[in-house]
Amino acid sequence: MTTPSALHRRPDPAGSPVNAATGRVHRTLHLAGTDAPRPAGRFRGDLLTERWWWSPELHALYGVPDGPTQPPAQLLLAHVHPEDSRAVQEALTAACTTGEAVTREHRLVRADGEQRNVVLVCEPERDDSGAVVALGGLVVDITEGRPAQPADEQVRHLETEVEQLRSAMASRAAIEQAKGVLMLLMSCGDQVAFDLLAHISSHTHRKVRDVAVAIVDSASGRHPLPDDVREILHDASPPGRSV
Repeated sequence: MTTPSALHRRPDPAGSPVNAATGRVHRTLHLAGTDAPRPAGRFRGDLLTERWWWSPELHALYGVPDGPTQPPAQLLLAHVHPEDSRAVQEALTAACTTGEAVTREHRLVRADGEQRNVVLVCEPERDDSGAVVALGGLVVDITEGRPAQPADEQVRHLETEVEQLRSAMASRAAIEQAKGVLMLLMSCGDQVAFDLLAHISSHTHRKVRDVAVAIVDSASGRHPLPDDVREILHDASPPGRSV
């Protein structure tokens, strides 16, 4: 079976760019249709170095010990139910070749043999040339807490849940990128950068994600900073630094 690490290809030019980074997503996510939290774990695979990272929550979901060694690339696919393996492989291949985010519901076979129903959400990361260089995402356990529903209603609920997951990941990606810009600009640490984002959000009456997108767009030259955001950043900048 071809593993994700072997899927490093330049995406189809027609594919829309994906602003992809998983960032810090909580271990449990409250999703539509239930008050119960859903266990979720994160992963990221660098397709150039073939280095993979799993969160402790993902190790727990798969029933795999969280040891000092890195998980091998094929481990993500090794626990997919055999009947679902081809569909998951095709989804990951599509993510690498088109640069588009993909989602796939499938059955997970834990290390202890227990079967769980999960949703895989995968967001490709591109380099400056547009080539897909990494895959990041979530695996969410949806086994528990889903009431019996007609098949079409289950599909609608699943689509809603997946869209919420992707929105959360997109928001975190923008925030993480803006933090990086602020860390370079202000010569500050991770927490100070986030505190500054929150401060700007509070004083400009914008959502933190909207502030983050404005900062990233300005840094990339797509759009100028809004005046109120620029003024706060100017006041916070060290001497000799311009915003």
